[in-house]
Amino acid sequence: MRAFKRYDKRGFTLVELMIVVAIIGVLAALAIFGVNRYLKSAKTSEAKNSVGRIARAAAESYERENTTSQLLQLGQESNVPTHSLCGTATNSVPQAGVPAAKKYQPNNSGAVDFAGGDSTNGWKCLRFEISDPIYYQYSYTKGSAPVGQLATPAGPSVSGAESFEAAAKGDLDGDSSEYGIFTLTGQVDSTTKQLVRSTQVFISNEYE
Repeated sequence: MRAFKRYDKRGFTLVELMIVVAIIGVLAALAIFGVNRYLKSAKTSEAKNSVGRIARAAAESYERENTTSQLLQLGQESNVPTHSLCGTATNSVPQAGVPAAKKYQPNNSGAVDFAGGDSTNGWKCLRFEISDPIYYQYSYTKGSAPVGQLATPAGPSVSGAESFEAAAKGDLDGDSSEYGIFTLTGQVDSTTKQLVRSTQVFISNEYE
């Protein structure tokens, strides 16, 4: 029978332990980065979805026929119904500014936040509302950058064409120096009078 030797089984060397620790550190760093990116992606999805909803609301409002009340005499015809975009929402939501790394609860009572505007202007005209807490500041502007241009909130006006811009502005890291911008634009074709929207959300500095 072979005698037992105390030093037959060799342990890990210091170099091997350091390599294992380094690998664990790299994996942990990747995991933290992935979790942070996932959390930010979950927050930016709010902006993308909401800007898309605002753009759809603008398109639906444009499709509505605007007619004037008329008292027609026998043998007369009424005026031709018209289509027009909702006017600019003069109040961004929240009005106080971009939430810095926190959420804002919209107050849609009376004429505040998404209850602002009237039948031809702003959020009421769009029939758009968000009731859940939001990370971003939202705006709607009539007469902004046309489809295909890099738009930003309150962008340059377009002469001779009806257009709009739906935008979200965020400050997820709370540094108040860099902002994430998400916009969707639309423009009325001057010939066909059809509203054409941009194919995707324009994004600037998504994760700040």
